[in-house]
Amino acid sequence: MRKQALSDEILLKIEKPARYIGNEVNSVVKDLDHIDVRFAMCFPDVYEIGMSHLGIQILYDMFNQWEDVYCERVYSPWTDLDKIMREQNIPLFALESQDPIKDFDFLGITIQYEMCYTNILQILDLSNIPLESKDRTWEHPIVIGGGPCSYNPEPLADFFDLFYMGEGETIYRTLLDLYKEHKEKNSTRKEFLRAAGKLPGIYAPSMYQVSYKEDGTIKEFKPKYEDMPCTIKKEIVMDLTNTYYPEKPVVPFIKATQDRVVLEIQRGCIRGCRFCQAGMIYRPVRERDVNMLKDRAYKMLKNTGHEEISLSSLSSSDYSNLGELVNFLIDEFKGKGVNVSLPSLRIDAFSLDVMSKVQDVRKSSLTFAPEAGSQRMRDVINKGLTEDVIIKGAGLAFEAGWNRVKLYFMLGLPTETEEDIKGIAYLSEKIAERYYEIPKSERNGKVQIVASSSFFVPKPFTPFQWASMNTKEEFLQKAHVVNDTVKEQLNRKSIKYNYHEADVTVLEGVLARGDRRVGKVILNAYRRGCLYDAWSENFRNDLWMKAFEEEGIDIMFYTKRERDLDEVLPWDFIDVGVSKEFFKREWQRAKEQLVTPNCRVECQGCGAAKFGGGVCFEAKN
Repeated sequence: MRKQALSDEILLKIEKPARYIGNEVNSVVKDLDHIDVRFAMCFPDVYEIGMSHLGIQILYDMFNQWEDVYCERVYSPWTDLDKIMREQNIPLFALESQDPIKDFDFLGITIQYEMCYTNILQILDLSNIPLESKDRTWEHPIVIGGGPCSYNPEPLADFFDLFYMGEGETIYRTLLDLYKEHKEKNSTRKEFLRAAGKLPGIYAPSMYQVSYKEDGTIKEFKPKYEDMPCTIKKEIVMDLTNTYYPEKPVVPFIKATQDRVVLEIQRGCIRGCRFCQAGMIYRPVRERDVNMLKDRAYKMLKNTGHEEISLSSLSSSDYSNLGELVNFLIDEFKGKGVNVSLPSLRIDAFSLDVMSKVQDVRKSSLTFAPEAGSQRMRDVINKGLTEDVIIKGAGLAFEAGWNRVKLYFMLGLPTETEEDIKGIAYLSEKIAERYYEIPKSERNGKVQIVASSSFFVPKPFTPFQWASMNTKEEFLQKAHVVNDTVKEQLNRKSIKYNYHEADVTVLEGVLARGDRRVGKVILNAYRRGCLYDAWSENFRNDLWMKAFEEEGIDIMFYTKRERDLDEVLPWDFIDVGVSKEFFKREWQRAKEQLVTPNCRVECQGCGAAKFGGGVCFEAKN
């Protein structure tokens, strides 16, 4: 009988005990006597969110196909269990075996969002793993990080032994074999990390050193040893059809954030929005074969019992076989009680026709992401959407029966003026007006428009990585301008406006753009009690501000200051395939309000063609 890490008494005391018991449908159980490497795959947030992450499902499936490797899962305990585990000295455990994480060979942490950084320290702390890499021995797992935030790993450098740059399907097998080899040779931990850091895509922070100028900017970033690479190149899978993809994803016991089968149809994006990190770091665009997707849709639905299938990509409308795939899914599954979900679609006649077939028009809302209120600002960010296209899309939706629209915008973008800010309210008003152009007898009740603003963070590996970031006060002042403008308009009762927390955004900016010195602030904040910072009810900005003050770190240095084009950036040692020269060109074009065509229209020579595939490769041949 399988042991249970938590007693029934504890399980009865905590919220949602099913988060911690494992044994879900399609979870993997292996005989430890035949295992060489144990790998704990971690998502540093609550179970429901972690179980919705496709990347972990792919890697979990891949690792467990290897006979000598056993991959299990672990998530951040919620605050109620966290308290009990500390009081009763219960070590953090994996779901499948309920064994302590400290007994594993590897702890792999996916880093999706900067506001989860204190949760990473919670995972290490509850696992009885020293928080800093320098204090670990072979008695502790190798802690390796991956995911989008690892493209600037420096704020977390002291806490990780290794980082994996890029897509996980390529080099992990080699890394695990290297680990086995070094364990057999009785190598030191340092010798293993040094050898691992020479593998493609693997970064070992302890093998590098940073020096700073008097003004606080980076003077030099270099390896400590001559045989270590100066540049870490991202790993990428070019053939997405003939690679790992789960047929039997684990089915959560309780409702997850994304409680459905997820079908990843492509990676990358042709659009080139200048604010979007994902659109740059996942270049070039690579598509999965439509027949492979049809096959997986059948198998995943059959093996999970889910009643919804979602097509996943950065821009689903750009998938070349979308029409064939969607019609197949509708024809095959709609009559069997399976809903088809289509996020990331452009609102055009084709998309609306599809959505009307898969959604209850009278219950669902449509989402538009103009990102900016004025055409000038949309040109600056290279959104590639005109006001006419937006209004036309809304009109088509209204005529098809929709009357609820969500609009997503950003505030604090580079070169932003008051007119651009008010444009959010003006565009919302124009969309409302378009609804009331429909004859009253043909309308579906009153129109409901929810306009939401997030605040802009200039992320690494985007053309805006050099940009200045607004202060909390500037963000809020701009949000109030939008709100006041909405209230002055004719259709104000039809429009609801809300905005993100400004203090959270400022902190996100520091963590996204920071260097190694920011790590001591993260550690200080964690020790003060910061945890689940992504959850507004738990976020303690006052504790973070005390941590910055105590560590002598100036927030404005990382946020408000515009970077010089020649400055050494904390992430410059990473090669994502898109060249710094391309980012500089796009930064200049943004200032000149020039639109850059998407990859299928005209190749811009961003550098991603060197991977030998994708849209850009086709454009050059």
